[in-house]
Amino acid sequence: MAQRWYIIHTYSGFEAKVKIALEERIKQYGLESQFSAVVVPTENVVEVVRGERKMSSRKVYPGYVLVRMEFNDETRHLVQETPKVTGFVGGSKSVPLPDEEAEKIIHQMEERAQKPVPKYSFEKGDDVTVIEGPFANFHGVIEEVKPEKGKVRVMVSIFGRSTPVELEFAHVQKVG
Repeated sequence: MAQRWYIIHTYSGFEAKVKIALEERIKQYGLESQFSAVVVPTENVVEVVRGERKMSSRKVYPGYVLVRMEFNDETRHLVQETPKVTGFVGGSKSVPLPDEEAEKIIHQMEERAQKPVPKYSFEKGDDVTVIEGPFANFHGVIEEVKPEKGKVRVMVSIFGRSTPVELEFAHVQKVG
């Protein structure tokens, strides 16, 4: 029987514990040949805290874990009986995730491990305060968002004139 990707639902905040517990149960029951991966989709994020760049990991899909496994009564039961697992997405049908979807998620994880994403999301028109750099404490309005560069162009008032300034996401903070 071929292995496929399945999504399991867990208590939010317990994804890593579920991964460890599930991997231990797989070994304990000698079912390693029927499971090939247990993945908590995460991404590295960067933020500025008190002037220092901090790297942290954030769950992409809180409350969910991906499992590559052969689906049968024994493996289904092992997963469902793991503490903090509420069941398979899809309920009793447990529809496998298409391989290309799972590969896309895993590829994004690998990419984001290399190039952390900013912990922020901005849109044109957002009011922001600059929190770092030569324009610290200036207020402005986002004119353009450049997500691929992790930068925004902000119109700030300098000596009474509106001036565009390009800043990193981590150097601005939304007002309000």
